[in-house]
Amino acid sequence: MNVIRAKEITQDPNMKDVEYLDKLVYIVSVDEESKKALVRYREKSEETFEVDVRQLNEKD
Repeated sequence: MNVIRAKEITQDPNMKDVEYLDKLVYIVSVDEESKKALVRYREKSEETFEVDVRQLNEKD
């Protein structure tokens, strides 16, 4: 995924299916400069962690 699309997803009121290592995640925020996204797993997790935006995949 690219930074622009990741930022669009964070601003979209409809939840998009985004995967990180084959698990669904919620994108909390995106840092354009570092190309990193702050995410959390969607299932039973409040813990956030940072990943490279290019490691995220949007499911159709």
